[in-house]
Amino acid sequence: MSFTKKDLNQIENKGLTLKDVESQVELFKTGIPYTNIAEAATIGNGIITLDGSCIDETISYFESQKNGLSLLKFVPASGAATRMFKFLFQFIKEYNPQKESLNSYINKKNLRALALFMVGIEKLPFYNQVIEQLKSKSIDFDSLSTSDKVLHFVKTMLDENQLNYGNSPKGLLPFHKYKSSHISTAFEEHLYEAALYASDDNKAELHFTISERHKDKFSEEFRRIEEYVEDNTGVSFNISFSYQHESTDTIAVTLDDKPFREDDGSILFRPSGHGALLKNLNALEADVVFIKNIDNVVVKQYKEEMAKYKKVLAGILLKLQTKAFECMRLLDKDSMLDKDFSMIEAFLADEMCVKISGEYKKYLDKYKIEYLREKLNRPIRICGIVKNEGEPGGGPFWVRDQFGNLSLQIVESAQINMNNKWQKDILTNATHFNPVDLVCGVKNYKGEKFNLESFVDHNAAFITNKTKAGKDLKALELPGLWNGSMAFWNTIFVEVPIITFNPVKTVNDLLKAPHQIK
Repeated sequence: MSFTKKDLNQIENKGLTLKDVESQVELFKTGIPYTNIAEAATIGNGIITLDGSCIDETISYFESQKNGLSLLKFVPASGAATRMFKFLFQFIKEYNPQKESLNSYINKKNLRALALFMVGIEKLPFYNQVIEQLKSKSIDFDSLSTSDKVLHFVKTMLDENQLNYGNSPKGLLPFHKYKSSHISTAFEEHLYEAALYASDDNKAELHFTISERHKDKFSEEFRRIEEYVEDNTGVSFNISFSYQHESTDTIAVTLDDKPFREDDGSILFRPSGHGALLKNLNALEADVVFIKNIDNVVVKQYKEEMAKYKKVLAGILLKLQTKAFECMRLLDKDSMLDKDFSMIEAFLADEMCVKISGEYKKYLDKYKIEYLREKLNRPIRICGIVKNEGEPGGGPFWVRDQFGNLSLQIVESAQINMNNKWQKDILTNATHFNPVDLVCGVKNYKGEKFNLESFVDHNAAFITNKTKAGKDLKALELPGLWNGSMAFWNTIFVEVPIITFNPVKTVNDLLKAPHQIK
């Protein structure tokens, strides 16, 4: 494939090499193999359940250890809120009050989401802000017909010359309204959460990955709420931000795998999904990293319950990590006894959910040590898993690699061959769902930071179909942060209550109990 001098300059300016781009184009041509799921992880087969004594014990262990550790909360927060309001953008585009009533439009289109929005409109956290905006334009909201009320309300919310919520960062939208009339954003709620489980000596470290164009807005929001939140929590906050590196962008191609070009002839590069954030995570220093999406927050009355399970996951991490480090030190000794081998093998199989190769027993001791060391000397992630209630997205599975080895992975539906009945059935019958609730240990037994880019399965990328200016194209997403980017981590799945999973994927989710004050 030939690239012009202008193309090569563009590639270089992005921090990419020609080899990078050619490799990406080759992936489009050859296709990316589907993940081979062997079976769903289930209770007792890859998923741990918790009882009262286990919960109390692991929380106590975490509390006893955390003051000697650096804790960090890592929050992917670069997304705009556009998809939250998708059905409302459609409503503005399609609905003509001169031609039909609102009820007729809703019934004809079977728009239950719009009907629910109308019923709950006064419970939305930004209701008063929208009304004030309408008043500033001399619109008497109360005197309007139902159709005009909804139409004016939605236009005021979404119009780019008014509140422009659809183009705002999701993390800075009004999320919760408290009885004190205080309106909080998701960004603010993450600070309150961090104070409960990710603080040490009354300090909490949080890192948000954001769009660079929104940095000033996030910084302004922190300045606005900092004193208020610190007074309420007794915790001071160190907030840092990073952006998705341009060098992680990927080339877009036409349907016949040629570089997709803009009207000015330049190559179209696109952000490569949340897998690009591995570089951001890899640049941070901490002993324990809590990872949670920006929109998965709750109002204050639910926070203690939510924080309890974060501490449980962290306690499980620290207990397993302590044992893993002890095993690594044993493997460093000049000689290993049979009982040492047996102890490490049992730990890997019974507590770390690692399937030991059938060939292992045939190995000489020096190769057994090499094998065990390779299995143990990895980052560890403890993943909170909830019962599947029909949410789209990834789940916990046993995955078989090209060599027949089994490992626990979070797998997205896009990675599974839905034309294969056996694979589709495994996915359909899965019992649990991944809510992106992770606690991670990213240092080895010597206290050295792992290079996280060494544990990526580069074959776990995605190819998706998109459009640009009405033209079809193919886009490449890097292996997801908690999918292929963590494929070679040691993974533990723990069932946690559904209350810990409260994402705001559509505006109507803000009407659910965990986002409303009773």
